[in-house]
Amino acid sequence: MDIDLGNLDINTNEMIIITPVLVSNKQDNSTELEPFAVVGKRRNKVLSRPFTWKGKTDIEIPQSNKMLRKRGSDQSLQYVSDIPYAEWQRDARLILTTEVVGCADCSENEPDIILSNRVLREIFIPDYQYAFIEPDVEELKQRSETYSAHLNYIVARTDLLPDFENNREELNKIDKQINELKSNEDLSITDFTITGYASPEAPKEKNLYLSQRRAENFAKYIEKNYGYTSDQFSVKWVGEDWAGLRTAVAASNLANKNQIIEIIDNVPEYDARDRHLIALDNGVTYRKLLNEFYPPLRRNDYRIAFTTRPFKVEEAAEIIKSHPKHLSLNEMFLVANTYPVNSKEYNEVFEIAANTFPENVTANVNVAIKDLRDNKIDGAIARLEKFKDSPEAWNTLAVAYAKKEMFDKAQEYLTKAVESGNTEAKHNLQQVKSLLEDR
Repeated sequence: MDIDLGNLDINTNEMIIITPVLVSNKQDNSTELEPFAVVGKRRNKVLSRPFTWKGKTDIEIPQSNKMLRKRGSDQSLQYVSDIPYAEWQRDARLILTTEVVGCADCSENEPDIILSNRVLREIFIPDYQYAFIEPDVEELKQRSETYSAHLNYIVARTDLLPDFENNREELNKIDKQINELKSNEDLSITDFTITGYASPEAPKEKNLYLSQRRAENFAKYIEKNYGYTSDQFSVKWVGEDWAGLRTAVAASNLANKNQIIEIIDNVPEYDARDRHLIALDNGVTYRKLLNEFYPPLRRNDYRIAFTTRPFKVEEAAEIIKSHPKHLSLNEMFLVANTYPVNSKEYNEVFEIAANTFPENVTANVNVAIKDLRDNKIDGAIARLEKFKDSPEAWNTLAVAYAKKEMFDKAQEYLTKAVESGNTEAKHNLQQVKSLLEDR
């Protein structure tokens, strides 16, 4: 501080001791800085005497913080002091306390003088803008359900025998699934696709034929028992299901599963793969594959496509609990907004939406916004990084990076979002820049 003493009039026998004090505006904290003194001419002579006597004022003030007042002249004192920083000082006022020595007809302490109601500027707290996205209305809600029918067949045969091994149990499960969809008046079935698969223990061409005939016979069974016509069916066959075998082996605890996967990945000819597997450890592994891993590969997958009617909000609030896939994202969004914002039910709807439509960017942006509001920043980033090439995700992803203090990435995606015309991103980019300037 530069302290202007030009208007200060003190008696030659007086001394004013001034102490700057930092005082919290919200708490009981305070800290005194080094005091400084303005001394009258006579008082200065007294204080300068080398000997002491009873009643002599004893002050420990550095000489640089003392000023001999020359009455009627312009004088100033350059005052410098420092104290350790503490967080409470961010919101603190600076006052001067004064003590007058040598004044016979005035009080010893003068009223405090407030120099500043706030010494340090407020910490910049960014106010990021990111709002839930209302999904577009889905004019025609096209959906599908995929199931697997693990039916058993006599070796090398393709006819479907309902009472062979566990087929009756499997057919009962199929019956329940199809009838549930057929009896639902909210749905209109538009397509029934059957795909046949075989296990790889026979020659490739034979397995392709088996998967074809078994798929066709399964289609005839469905047509006969559930009233479908042949023009409603799509029947496909792929032969040996090596992809399914690889997935099952990778998830297993087989000691030599890496060797099996290497054979599947690097031996292009199907029948040669089978020979390599047989050659492993004298056929021990192959017998295990044959007995435990191959049977589930012999199956028919069937996919039922359907459309669903539009639902009112009250209906959708019930259906979302049991058949969320029958709703559109827009219908789910309307259900969410029947609950208080950030309530448990409100947040659950966005979770259901993302789980039901895991590849939909809008559903994932909305649940990421919920995560950000819950301070689950890592979860929001992990979810949105899958959509980092989508302009719809850029602003929210950037905010998540900013909250993680990954400011380079935040500015990168905010810049891209601004260029795509996102007004929220323009505001957020300025917030990040202001935050960095404050550091």
